[in-house]
Amino acid sequence: MLAMKILISLQLLGLTLLCVGIFHCQAWPRYTFVVEETPYRRLCSTKNILTVNGQFPGPTLYARMGETIIVDVYNKGNRNITIHWHGVKQLRNPWSDGPAYITQCPIQPGGSFTQTIMFSSEEGTLWWHAHSEWDRATVHGAIVIYPNKGATYPFPKPHAEFPIILGEWWKEDIGQLYNETIQNGGEPNVSSAFLINGQPGDLYPCSKPDTFKLMVDYGKTYLLRLINSAMQEILFFSIANHTVTVVGSDASYTKPFSSDYVTISPGQTIDLLFTADQSPNHHYIAAKAYVGGAVVYDNTTTTAILQYNGNYTSTSTPSLPNLPFHNDTKASVHFTGSLRSLADKNHPIDVPRKITTPLFYTLSINALPCLNNSCAGPNGTRLAASVNNISFVDPSIDILQAYYYHVNGVFGTRFPNFPPLLFNFTAQDLPLYLQTPKLGTEVKILKYNATVEIVFQGTNLVAGDDHPMHLHGFSFYVVGWGLGNFDEDKDPLTYNLVDPPLLNTIAVPVNGWTAIRFKANNPGVWFMHCHLDRHMSWGMDVTFIVKNGKGLGAQILPPPPGMPPC
Repeated sequence: MLAMKILISLQLLGLTLLCVGIFHCQAWPRYTFVVEETPYRRLCSTKNILTVNGQFPGPTLYARMGETIIVDVYNKGNRNITIHWHGVKQLRNPWSDGPAYITQCPIQPGGSFTQTIMFSSEEGTLWWHAHSEWDRATVHGAIVIYPNKGATYPFPKPHAEFPIILGEWWKEDIGQLYNETIQNGGEPNVSSAFLINGQPGDLYPCSKPDTFKLMVDYGKTYLLRLINSAMQEILFFSIANHTVTVVGSDASYTKPFSSDYVTISPGQTIDLLFTADQSPNHHYIAAKAYVGGAVVYDNTTTTAILQYNGNYTSTSTPSLPNLPFHNDTKASVHFTGSLRSLADKNHPIDVPRKITTPLFYTLSINALPCLNNSCAGPNGTRLAASVNNISFVDPSIDILQAYYYHVNGVFGTRFPNFPPLLFNFTAQDLPLYLQTPKLGTEVKILKYNATVEIVFQGTNLVAGDDHPMHLHGFSFYVVGWGLGNFDEDKDPLTYNLVDPPLLNTIAVPVNGWTAIRFKANNPGVWFMHCHLDRHMSWGMDVTFIVKNGKGLGAQILPPPPGMPPC
């Protein structure tokens, strides 16, 4: 009875008590997420959006490296929802990873699901977001993972730190936008605005009074936890008259380097230090789209204000930073290519050297025929996307459940290691027959502890584009990249195997290639997809099944109670 009273008291305090035996107990922080419709006014009009706890962006989660937290998700919205903890490896626990129809069926309106978020080696900034249709446009928030108690940052402690979440806003309902795009088969309407911490900024109508302001003291150094939650665009980011020092990305520390701009892909996080070392004034913080492909995009600029504390007379209009041009691929890849792992004695790395599973994956935009050329894609076709010419189709129940309970007929296991058709992937004029993919729900099986190399090759089918690829359940080392076609004889000789960045999301450049390596030491079902949501919805997805290893510590944990029904 006493133990029960203690447990109830701790739950009321937001803690869940895990007891092993009689005397060894551990308190896990517990959060409540209520997904609900909330009215928000932006760009002179009000609409209902899905939020968590009425907040946009949603609440920030805090943890220390290696901790576990519990999140009770209640769906009081008007459509199905799932929540994904982006970049959290969730060792042996795919049940709480979140992608709809991959590791769970969605939480239906009126339903709930308790998710266990198990941190391991992550340290820095990650984020959480909806992983069903396009609801992550408004259902998202930051995750801050501090060092273990007694440990410190590998850089001087900042005076203060702030999450900076970049996003997109549509005047129309995001669910309606998704349905229209899927039904007509064309490109989605471009966003109405970009956002910084939920606000469009001074350059948009009806937005100036609510522009986000970052208040700083002269001479102090600050840590910005930058997150790109945008749905469809890679973004350039900069602070007028200030340089930033990159110190981390995707919850992994990097060798510090300074830059006057940042390129950040959807799904990616970057930790930045900057010092308020200019004459006290107001300075614009700004972000705009980088678009390497020949696609329609939102060409507006979102702003926030960096405002120095103190008594002074500010200039009438803050100065804008010098962001690269929208189509400056050189600037984009230069920044991303500058990332290096910190790789010191306190933060060692372990790059796989002997590869047991080499994979070569082409990333393509495709076109499917429509009856009477009635769709909104090129020449009346329906736009699609593929990996190795397979356009992924969602199953009727989630793949994890089908795999764990041996349900036949849900997925196939013949995802190809190499593209079925070889051609000049980045040529300007490619035969039309290459544009049509195969549709299927095929998975790639990986042996436990396999050392995997994936070479992503962008193609110029339909229209070449950048592809920020995100892998669930793992971080990976980015060992090489380049523009044009990958050369299997020459390019591996240029790999960085000394201090490659450890990431969970990497932009494969337009008509270029990127090579990653990781060890398949996390048993379960894990999704990989392009984080431009139109490409993901069109089928640029792969599901991996990592087989169990020997011993309990190398096997999938049993499913929790209360999994959402299919």
